[in-house]
Amino acid sequence: MYYLTTLSASLVLFGLTTALSWAAPLTMGATLNGEKLYQQHCAQCHSTEKPTRAPRLDALKLMGPQDVLDALELGSMKFTGFKRTDGERRAISEYVSGKKFADEQADKEIAAGKCEPAVGDFDPTKGPQWNGWSVDRSNSRFQPADQAGLTPEQVAKLKVKWTFGFPPNTMVSQPTVVGGRIFVGTLRGRLYAIDAEKGCLHWSTKLPSGMRSAITIAAVPGTKPPRYAAYFGDLSANANAVDAKTGALLWSTRLEKHPSARVTGAPILHEGRLYVPLASFEEASGADPKYQCCTFRGSVVALNAANGKKIWQGYTIPEKPKRTRKNRNGVQLWGPSGASVWSSPTLDPQRGALYVTTGDSYSDPAARTSDAMVAFDLKTGKMLWSRQFLAGDAWNISCDAGDDANCPQAKGPDLDFGSSAILRTLPDGKRILVAGQKSGVLHAVDPDKNGAILWQERVGKGGLIGGIQWGPAADAEKIYVALSDIGVKIKDDPDAGMVSELDGSVGGGLFAYEIGTGKKEWSVQPPGCGGRPKCSPAQSAAVTVIPGVVFSGSVDGHLRAYSTQDGKVLWDFDTIQDFSTVNAMEGKGGSLDGPGPTVVGGMVYVNSGYGFWGGMPGNVLLGFSVEGK
Repeated sequence: MYYLTTLSASLVLFGLTTALSWAAPLTMGATLNGEKLYQQHCAQCHSTEKPTRAPRLDALKLMGPQDVLDALELGSMKFTGFKRTDGERRAISEYVSGKKFADEQADKEIAAGKCEPAVGDFDPTKGPQWNGWSVDRSNSRFQPADQAGLTPEQVAKLKVKWTFGFPPNTMVSQPTVVGGRIFVGTLRGRLYAIDAEKGCLHWSTKLPSGMRSAITIAAVPGTKPPRYAAYFGDLSANANAVDAKTGALLWSTRLEKHPSARVTGAPILHEGRLYVPLASFEEASGADPKYQCCTFRGSVVALNAANGKKIWQGYTIPEKPKRTRKNRNGVQLWGPSGASVWSSPTLDPQRGALYVTTGDSYSDPAARTSDAMVAFDLKTGKMLWSRQFLAGDAWNISCDAGDDANCPQAKGPDLDFGSSAILRTLPDGKRILVAGQKSGVLHAVDPDKNGAILWQERVGKGGLIGGIQWGPAADAEKIYVALSDIGVKIKDDPDAGMVSELDGSVGGGLFAYEIGTGKKEWSVQPPGCGGRPKCSPAQSAAVTVIPGVVFSGSVDGHLRAYSTQDGKVLWDFDTIQDFSTVNAMEGKGGSLDGPGPTVVGGMVYVNSGYGFWGGMPGNVLLGFSVEGK
C-alpha cells in the first residue's frame, strides 16, 4: 500500500531509497553526480512509462533537498540511506529537488515567536481538548459541542487568527490540543509545543527520527503529582514518551527489528497501556530484484505507559514468513508478509477488544488477514477474529517498476485500508464498526458477531491512490465520507522526460450515509480547480465533524465546512496564499491532505501544505477563530 498518510519526505523516496540501498557505494574520491546516481538507481521507479505510485521527478522537484535528505537519514528509509555516503545522499537530494541546500532556510530555532515565559504553566486537566487522532477511543472524529465551542452560525465567520511557520516544505502531524497547547511533530524529526490561543512557541525538541503520527497526552502511570507525557511513534519503529511540559525525553522503545518498520498511526492509551500500530515500507524494497521480498508482518504492540516495556505484540499475520519460490534472478522470496496497520487502533473496552484495519500483502501467498478488519484481545494480544474484504491482494512496487521480478503472482490491485475503523452504538443498542477502503467502498460490520457484514456501499471508483484515504467521521446518526479518487496524468515531456500532472477534472466529493443502514442521505460534488495549476479537487484528508458541521480539506488547498443536514457549504477558505507567521518564518499554504482539522475551544487548527503527487507544498499551521486577529 502506498498509503497517502505516510507522505512527504518519506514518500518522496518511496522507490528511490530502496533502489539506492542495494547499489555498491562509490569510492571516496569519485565525482558525485546527482543526475547520474538518479539515472542508475532511481529512474526505474520515478521515470518509468508505467503508472506507478512512486512520484515522478517533476513532482519531487517541488520538495526541498532537506526533505529528501531527511527521508534518507531520519525516516523509515534510513536503513537504506546509510549504505550511501553522506556526499552521495546530498548529491541525490539536490538533483531530485532541483535545489541547493544553501538555498533553503535552515531548520533552526529562532527567537521570534517564543512564548513568555518560554515554558509557562501547563495543566492538561483544564480546558477543552482534542487528544490524539480522534477525541474518543472509538475513532469517530466527532467533537462534542462543549469541546468544539463553535456553532454552525459561528463557523461561517471564521478568520485566520494566527499562523505558525515551519521550515519550507515541512510535513506536520495532526494537531493535538490539550491544556491550551498544540502538540505537533514533523517528518524532519522535530516536536513542537505551541500556544493554542496565541500561536507562540513554548518549546521544541529535536528527535532522532522523523514522525507523522498524532500525539497522545496522558499522565504517566504511578507519578504523584501527575507528570504528563506526550506519547507518539516515529519512522524508525520506536514508541516514545517526552515530558509534555518541557519536551524532555522520558523513554523510547524499539518496537520491531525489521529495518523497514515504522509507526504511522497514532498510539492510543487505555488503563496504563499504550497500544501502538506498526506498518512498513518493505513493499517499496520489493522494487529491487535483488531484494529477498518479503518478511515484515503488521502488528500492534502493547506497552507499559510508565516505562515503555513491551507487554505483548499481536501480529496481523499469525504465521511467520517462510521460503516460497525464487524469482527469475535466483533470489529467494518469502511469504506471507504485509498487512501493515497504517492507522490508529480503535478501542472497545466493553468487549475487551482492539480493532485495526490492515494493508495489502507484499508477497505470495496473499494473507487471509490483509485488506481486513482485525480484532485483538486487549489483555493478551490474541487475535479474536478477522474479516477480509479483498482476497488475493498481494502487491509491491516491483509490479509497477521497470523490473517486476519480485511482483507477486497474485499481483493484486493494492486496494487496502489506510484509515481507522469507527465504532458506534445505534439507537437500538446494537453496535457497528465502519471503515473506508481504497477500493472506494465503505464497509460496516458487527463487532459483537465476529465482524459479520451489516452493509457495504460504494462511494467512489477507488484505485491505487483513490477511494477513501485518511478516513471518515461520524456523529450519532450519520457517517461522513470524503472521497479521494485523485487523477494523475503521465506524459512524456521533451525536456523533463516522463512527468506527472494532477488532473483537475476528476476526484473529490463529500458523502453522508445513515450509519445504521448505509442509506445515502446526501452528497456534494467538489467545485473543481478552475484552471489552477498543480490542482486536484480530491478530498483525501481525514474528515472532522462537530454538531451541525462537517470539515473537509481538499488537495486544491481549500478547507470547507458543510452542513450535516444537507451538505450545504457554510464556509470556504483558500489556504493557497502567503502568510505572515508569528515566528518570522516565510509562510506558504498548499494542498490539504492527510490529517484533518482539529476543532477545540472555538478555534479550528489545520496544517496547510502537502506536495505529494504534484500537489502544492507548504509549511504553515493555521489557527482560525470567529474574531480572527
